[in-house]
Amino acid sequence: MSRIRSPKFQAKVMSAADAASFIENGDNVGVAGFTGAGYPKVLPGALADRINDAKAKGEEFRIGLFTGASTAPELDGVLGETGAISYRTPYQSEPAMRNAINAGITDYVDPHLSHTSAQVRQGFLGPMGAAIVEVTAITEDGELIPSSSVGANNVYIDCAEKVIIEVNSWQSEDLEGMHDIYYGTQLPPNNVPIPILAPGDRIGQPHFRVDPDKVVAVVETDAADRNTPFKPLDEDSKAIAGYFIDFLKNEVKQGRIPKSLLPLQSGVGNIANAVLSGLLESDLENLTSYTEVIQDGMVDLIDSGKLKVASATAFSLSPEYAVKMNENAAHYRKSIVLRPQEISNNPEPIRRLGVISCNGLIEADMFGNVNSTHIMGSKMMNGIGGSGDFTRNSYISCFVTPSVAKGGDISCIVPMVSHHDHTEHDVMVIVTEQGIADLRRLSPRKRARAIIEKCAHPDYQPMLLDYLERAEKTTSLHTPQDMTEALSWHARFLETGSMKV
Repeated sequence: MSRIRSPKFQAKVMSAADAASFIENGDNVGVAGFTGAGYPKVLPGALADRINDAKAKGEEFRIGLFTGASTAPELDGVLGETGAISYRTPYQSEPAMRNAINAGITDYVDPHLSHTSAQVRQGFLGPMGAAIVEVTAITEDGELIPSSSVGANNVYIDCAEKVIIEVNSWQSEDLEGMHDIYYGTQLPPNNVPIPILAPGDRIGQPHFRVDPDKVVAVVETDAADRNTPFKPLDEDSKAIAGYFIDFLKNEVKQGRIPKSLLPLQSGVGNIANAVLSGLLESDLENLTSYTEVIQDGMVDLIDSGKLKVASATAFSLSPEYAVKMNENAAHYRKSIVLRPQEISNNPEPIRRLGVISCNGLIEADMFGNVNSTHIMGSKMMNGIGGSGDFTRNSYISCFVTPSVAKGGDISCIVPMVSHHDHTEHDVMVIVTEQGIADLRRLSPRKRARAIIEKCAHPDYQPMLLDYLERAEKTTSLHTPQDMTEALSWHARFLETGSMKV
């Protein structure tokens, strides 16, 4: 049976090449996709061919590209390689797009994910010429059944002048009913509270709505999501997970959180997934999650019965677990809710539900400021994503990281971060394989000693203590920081290839 159940939409089925002809030079294009899930698979390649053909003829063809978050080589990769993306927002992680950004070919703007939809609605980022959205199927009534991510699709569909739909038969039809598409969000002064009182509450509808007159093309595909395997757990990851879980248990013991904890948020990546695996081996039960992505570890927690419900906006699964989700979507939709990112990442429910956040970082300084986005202060890595949404608004905000990188030549704990994404005012807990620093109620000088003693690698502890003690003799004792030397570790790495003296 066709996945396109509406005759009106069946009449608009065409090739990807024909559909790409609707994208014009200068368009802002909103596309589906969030952490390698639910992105259009064939339209971006056809659009790249159209762009390259135009360039070969000497014609100008540049577009702005808006996503939910990161996508995959079939989208950010092929379009990044054209050099024709004039503007990119928000989070990205594909090397070709990253290279275009760092080479100055593509202007990149890195907002919090919770801000993106509102700025598109405002028209602040310019008109949305087209939206390209992947769906699982189209209903008889012309509504769109979302696939493995929601992201900002609802907003792009509403705001775009033209809509192109990719119907992907690889995505399980049993995903229908897993999504909760809320249409109550408005711009101030007409906005209203989000009526979520518990992570599993459903407040919207299972489908995207779309004006059929805006739909200019429907394309069919059966291409799989490009999911990335997680690395096997190493001893450092296990140690980090152990410290974090011990911290949570102590919070329970002190009466600061209930035995079932509070809703958990987990950032994307191997360390965050290791923490989830650690929860699986713990004796903690009746857990809930209010997060932005569902990773392998969260699926395992659902299977074990420890995790009762998980709210997110997308999957971020290994290939093995993506197949597992497709084969068992009817079962998992009882425990998983996928929402628009303007809801999953919204500060209001995050704060009210008392979310405990756990995110990764590139580096932290000894006072608790965190850099999540830039290498050596200037080179963009991926973007801030949702980490700011959760860090600033969580009940307890945590960051996890190995203490060193590049074989020990980079310390992930430094005198001063080379770029600030999360300030000391928002960062409560830092965990490395060396230990855990609880920064709550500590003044800056005491935070510095806690981070150095608990989190820094032994190779760098003496250097950090020496720096701190010398700064205490020459600068303010509130936040002792020597401005002539604060970034010398980064300068030394750029000159010699190591932060070590």
